Amino acid sequence: MSRLNYHHLHYFWAVASEGHLTRAAERLHVSQSALSAQIRQLEQQLGQPLFLREGRKLQLTELGAVVMRYAEEIFALGNELLAAAASGQGRGTLRIGSVATLSRNFQEWFLQPVLKEADVRLVLESGSLEELLQRLQAHELDVVLSNRPALGDDKQSWRCRTLARQPVVLVGPPRPEGQTFQFERDLPALPLLVPSRKSEIRLRFDLLCEELALQPAIRAEVDDMAMLRLLARDAGCVALLPAIVVRDELGKGLLQQYCVVPRVEETFYAITVQRQYLPPLLQDLLRMAADDQARSLAATP
Repeated sequence: MSRLNYHHLHYFWAVASEGHLTRAAERLHVSQSALSAQIRQLEQQLGQPLFLREGRKLQLTELGAVVMRYAEEIFALGNELLAAAASGQGRGTLRIGSVATLSRNFQEWFLQPVLKEADVRLVLESGSLEELLQRLQAHELDVVLSNRPALGDDKQSWRCRTLARQPVVLVGPPRPEGQTFQFERDLPALPLLVPSRKSEIRLRFDLLCEELALQPAIRAEVDDMAMLRLLARDAGCVALLPAIVVRDELGKGLLQQYCVVPRVEETFYAITVQRQYLPPLLQDLLRMAADDQARSLAATP
C-alpha cells in the first residue's frame, strides 16, 4: 500500500478551508496549476474526487468531507507537538488566554501558585471568547479562562472545567453604623452600576428582579470588570459584582458589602481542547484550583 503524501494533504486542507483555489494558492504562495496538480495526485491516490465545482467555488464530496476531518485532526496534532516541544525546558511556558471582561483578581488567584517560580514563563493574553477559542483550537494557547462556558459543535468539543463559583454582592460607600440593608426594600432607591446584558450575572439579576417585581435604578451598564471596580470605588454608587473583584477595596474599608444577592453567582471556567499532552504545569494549576474550591465548599456552613 502506498504511503500518504502529507504535503498533498496539506494543500488539500488549505483549499478545503478556503473553499476557493485562487485564495488557497495565494495563501500558500504557489501557482494555481501547481496546486491543482497536487490535489489531483491526492485524488488519484485515494481513487475518488475530493471536490465538486459549483461556479467559482469548490464543494467537498462525501469523501472530501471525511478527508477534511482527518486533515484537521492531523494538523492540530502537529501543532500540539510543536507546543509540547516548546515547553520542554524547566517547568515550561504556559500560554493563557483570558476573556477581556474577566476579573483580574480571579486571574491572579488562579496563577498565584506559580507566579514566583523562576523556571516558569507565563504568556497572558486577553480577547473575546470567540477569538481565544480559535487560538486554543490551533494550539496557540494552552487554556482559556472565562466566565462563560464554551459550547461545542460537530466540529469541536471543548473541555470546560469549573474552577470556582463566586457569590455576587452589592457593594457601595460605607453606610452609617447600625443601618441595615434589606434587598427588596432598599434596592429600588439605589443608583446602581451593573454588568452589561452580555453577562451571565446580569441575566440572573434581571430574572431575580422580575420575579420579585423590583425596578432597580440603573445608572450605568459596564462590560469590563476592571472599570466596574473603579466606578464602584469612585462614583458613589452601588455596584453589582462578584466579591472577588473588589476584595482589596472591601479589605481597606473603601467599600462595604451591603448583601449577597440571592440566587446570583458567577462561575469561572478553564477551557481546554482534547489533546494527547496536557502540560504538567497546567495540570498542577487545575488540580490546585479544584482543591481550593473543594476546601471553600467544605468550609461553607
